[in-house]
Formats: sequence, C-alpha cells, structure tokens
Amino acid sequence: MQKIIKDGAIVTDDWVRLSLAEDGTVVNVPQDSDVIVPLAAWLAEPQRWQSRVGRTAVWLAPDDDPAKLAASLDRLPLVAVDFPAFADGRGYSIGRLLRERYNYAGELRALGDVGQDQLHYLWQVGFNAFEIKPSQNIELALQALARFSERYQSTFREPEPLFRRRVTGE
Repeated sequence: MQKIIKDGAIVTDDWVRLSLAEDGTVVNVPQDSDVIVPLAAWLAEPQRWQSRVGRTAVWLAPDDDPAKLAASLDRLPLVAVDFPAFADGRGYSIGRLLRERYNYAGELRALGDVGQDQLHYLWQVGFNAFEIKPSQNIELALQALARFSERYQSTFREPEPLFRRRVTGE
C-alpha cells in the first residue's frame, strides 16, 4: 500500500486508481476495493460505479471540466486532480473551483507530478490529500505544508487578504 499525505498526516492509501484502456473502457475493476475512475468512465456509466460494493471516486485530468461532475459531488467521497507535469497549473484552478464554486466538501487529492514545493499552495486552494511523486521524501513533503506562516493574497483557506487581516487585527 502506498503512503499519502492527508489532512496533515502520513496515512496508508486504500484507493486503487483505474485508467481507461485503448477502447475507452475500464478493465480489471476490483468489486470490493475503493477505486478512483477517470471522469470519462464515470460519465459514461454512472450507475455502474454507484452500484459497486466498494466506494467509487473520480479523477480529473487537467483539461476536464469540473462542471461535468457538479451534480455528482455530493455522492463522491473523493475527487482527485491529476498534475501530469510540475509546470501544469490547471489543477490549482480545478481544485479551487471544486471547493468554492461547487462547494465540494469531501477529500480533494492532488496526484501525478506532485512535489513538496507545491504542497503549501495546493493546500491553500483547497486540496487536503497529496500523492507525492516517488522520487521525493514524504516526511520532508509533509513539513512543506507548514513552511509559510503568512500569505498576502486571499485563498480558499484564508479568504481575507493580508492587508484586511492587519486592519481588522489592530
């Protein structure tokens, strides 16, 4: 079992991430395990995924529209967002949209090319779980969540910008 960071702690991950085959189907689906399926699979067969014994979650690619998932968010215990490359920041926007526009309250996980330099910023836009890329030390990555004590701009976790917090704090 892989280890992830979730809610500020290192935990064992029980979820199995599935992907699409060449023909667009998902194969080798364990019926009693918790699975994370691509958005396309969820949209193609929502009843199949909702009727499983194990729980089902959805992962979004950077070019997926989170609005397509809006009607299902209350039934999903986890939504994952793929970061295929360090320089691809579209997942930050997807995370913030899920939290602020669609009021998603479940686990929001960053996966893919996720390293410790990104964790603080991902946390600020609403992510609470992180699959750290294998080349990085997960304990050091956990420490990155507390690297900065203050932020200038408003974020999901700190909606008031610093200049407003200072005015109201005096």
